[in-house]
Amino acid sequence: MNNSAGNYERLMQVILAPYISEKGTFLGETHNQTIFRVLKNATKKEIKAAVELLWKDQKIIVEKVQTINVKGKRKRFGRYLGRRSNWKKAIVSIKEGQELSFTNLSKAEGK
Repeated sequence: MNNSAGNYERLMQVILAPYISEKGTFLGETHNQTIFRVLKNATKKEIKAAVELLWKDQKIIVEKVQTINVKGKRKRFGRYLGRRSNWKKAIVSIKEGQELSFTNLSKAEGK
């Protein structure tokens, strides 16, 4: 994938945060997968490129990306009904024997 300046900036913004849950921990231990919260309009190719870019020092190879659109929950605030915003979740499978380390992320280099 061509890392021009605009594309590089986009890839650095695609992944919002890791999503920590019991299911996510189970997937990480058994199937070598990690769950991320990503932009709503992110594609699978962009997510793959973003993960490989962020962990380029560890030479992570992404095998598969699955995406899920999650509907926001309805919440009550006193007597008012509200709704949390919808968001997108990505389940990223990495090559067997590799592990994502969140302590040593490669620093964003300006291009």
